[in-house]
Amino acid sequence: MTNKISESTEFTLDLKTLVIIVSFVITAAGMWFALQADIQLAKELPEPEVSRTEYDLKDQLIRETIMNTQQKVEQNSEKLDKIDEKLYQIIKRK
Repeated sequence: MTNKISESTEFTLDLKTLVIIVSFVITAAGMWFALQADIQLAKELPEPEVSRTEYDLKDQLIRETIMNTQQKVEQNSEKLDKIDEKLYQIIKRK
């Protein structure tokens, strides 16, 4: 059996359900406006300044990391050369 919705269709909600729906809408609207206020405040705050000392320390750390990585690559390259030489000798014996 199919129910058709028309002007004479009755729809009932109990008071508890109605209170839940209204409280949800009020809570969602409150959260929305609070979020918008936080976003606006964040836009108005000044950007944090990076001091020259902080910049120099970060730059030094990055350069040291690059040098350490380069040393590790060179060590791995030497090990790979030794492994390649040993493999060549093993293959040559066969």
